Amino acid sequence: MSQSMAAKHAIWPRKKDIIFNLSERAQRAEKNIGRENVINATIGALMDDYGRLITMETVYNEYKSIQNNDIAAYASLAGQPEYIEAVKKACFKEYMPEGHIRVVASPGGSGAIKLAVCNYTNPGDQILTSDWFWSPYVIISEEVGRKIDTYQLFDSSNNFNFESFKNKFLEISDKQERIFTIINTPAHNPTGYSVSDDEWDKILDLSKDVAKNKDKKIILFVDVAYIDFATKENSRAFFKKFSNLPENILVIVGFSMSKGFTAYGMRMGAAIGITSCENVAEEFHYSCVHSCRANWSNCNRGAMTLLSNIMKDSEKYKEYNEDKDRYKKMLSVRAKTFVEESEKIGLDILPYRDGFFVSIPCENPMEVCEELTKDNLYLVPLKMGLRFAVCAVSESKCKIAPRIIKNALEYIESKKVIGEK
Repeated sequence: MSQSMAAKHAIWPRKKDIIFNLSERAQRAEKNIGRENVINATIGALMDDYGRLITMETVYNEYKSIQNNDIAAYASLAGQPEYIEAVKKACFKEYMPEGHIRVVASPGGSGAIKLAVCNYTNPGDQILTSDWFWSPYVIISEEVGRKIDTYQLFDSSNNFNFESFKNKFLEISDKQERIFTIINTPAHNPTGYSVSDDEWDKILDLSKDVAKNKDKKIILFVDVAYIDFATKENSRAFFKKFSNLPENILVIVGFSMSKGFTAYGMRMGAAIGITSCENVAEEFHYSCVHSCRANWSNCNRGAMTLLSNIMKDSEKYKEYNEDKDRYKKMLSVRAKTFVEESEKIGLDILPYRDGFFVSIPCENPMEVCEELTKDNLYLVPLKMGLRFAVCAVSESKCKIAPRIIKNALEYIESKKVIGEK
């Protein structure tokens, strides 16, 4: 046996990240045969029709105007005071919930998840999320000795499967003091689904019912990384439902600048605690700040200043929204094209509402992905299907992709049938 030096808890399988690996292969194909001949649907970022990363002019013009010393200086552990207020405005807009609200800065939405998981679960706890989910939830949880458990996101009619959610929620509540649930909405990654107001009512009614047992502690982590690309007029209205909840229910919202401000590499976000109890709010602040100091000390001050400057200046905020709305429309057109073409040719996809991705359920997703590369189409294999990034693919390519995917699925299925015979 070869020498090992890492602690047992730090030894993980030696495998490359699938998404980045496929993205690299797509980029090599673009160089070899031309970008126009490749469909690269692996990238979880807004790309223009020429495969270039979209960066909002209003955001980067503002960033370049910031004084060097306001970029270079250390920031407060919890985030600069102006940034904390800017996060509330950017996240909630006119739908600020009633209660005690605390904001702690984090490196992107990922950092907010890490803060919440570390401080609001115990080692060995199960964390509940849907069976279609962003895979780093597992990595973040496993890193600190927690496990992910899942409910079925969709029922047989492709509606939100509340019964499955309820059963898993109650199952965990029977064996754990803490029930920690991650709900990624609106514009869920990877399906594009958004939890409706009626579905939120059911989730909160169930939480309140379990909360009648004062020994239970219920934490709802709401990952809103893609909220700025939700098209519904009142897509933030559900925030109001978090007002005046029982004291043993804590809502933590994971805010991110990555998508809404095309600031992926700046790694700036926040964990936002919402509670009816002031002591719980103060506890949230100090628990999270302690973790900040232990993990990354403080965050990107330049990005904090950027958000603060845009949010406090009505003209800059107006221009930013106009900038963002152009890309929202672009994304909406691409997604609509993909969905309509899928329906037209009979490609089975999961219910799409908003966001960067559409998902296609299938068996043997890795095999299908490899088959698709033969047609120079690259997307991401998931546990139960495929993820197509409409955010990164032109409208014309979104139109032809469903047929290519359907053909690959049918080919794999025909091979299976022949093999069985």
